Amino acid sequence: MTSVGSSVPRRELGRYLKQAREEAGWPLETAAKQLEWSRARMYRIEGGQTSVRTHDVELMCRLYGTSDEIRQVLVGLAGESKARGWWQAYGDAIPDWFELYVGMEAAADRLRQYEPALVPGLLQTREYAERVLRSKPGIEPAEVAKAVSVRLERQQLLTRGVPRAPKLDVVLGEAVLRQRAPEMPAQLQHLVDATMRESVTIRVVPIVTAPHHVSLAGGFVIVDFPARGTRPAEPTTVYSESLTGALYLEKAREVAAYAEAWVALDGVALDPFRSADLIKQALKEHQ
Repeated sequence: MTSVGSSVPRRELGRYLKQAREEAGWPLETAAKQLEWSRARMYRIEGGQTSVRTHDVELMCRLYGTSDEIRQVLVGLAGESKARGWWQAYGDAIPDWFELYVGMEAAADRLRQYEPALVPGLLQTREYAERVLRSKPGIEPAEVAKAVSVRLERQQLLTRGVPRAPKLDVVLGEAVLRQRAPEMPAQLQHLVDATMRESVTIRVVPIVTAPHHVSLAGGFVIVDFPARGTRPAEPTTVYSESLTGALYLEKAREVAAYAEAWVALDGVALDPFRSADLIKQALKEHQ
């Protein structure tokens, strides 16, 4: 899997279009009316949640009075954003709110993930993933099979050569290792094997740890991006998932709050070697 997908150019384009609108002094709703679009469509474009035709980019640039140089850059980004990522072949198996994250994940150069309750999707075995996905009320076997295929396809980014695999730093709650299910021995062995990869670091927060700063938060991922050619890196983004959707946080104060949370996790998590020992211990207890 070599494609980094289309969501990063789309986000980049949306950010620049929003900046051009604000610099031109156009309120979002006024610009939408002038373009004869809905407010919701403007939000989706500026949030990088949908692709934009080059014709529409031209219209926006004319309205905002952007220079020819900037217009050409934005039209170029619109062309890049139409590239199809591998996940788009799975259709409805990937919710719209998750599709953006899959593209971001594929384009990242570092992923910092905290999971207090589950093994992260990038480190799940097929059987564990099936168990997790089957727990959703009303889900059909065919839907489970598609969702598992997507999850396993995502995992290929950890072993890809070009572009270089992202660095994955994971912090788990020890309770994840203590889950009682037939799939756990194989899953724990998979985690042990993952600790041997150069690009993967796994640390564990022991159950006996006192309540700490991150106890108030659920799982989250901090996504860092590389610079692309002469263009600067996309802003670091925090992804936090819920039962019905997800939050994408990229404002400086929001990212700073989660960066502080990550520092707090550094203070309470075991180092990688002791964490690996704890995973091995849990594996023995499951056998």
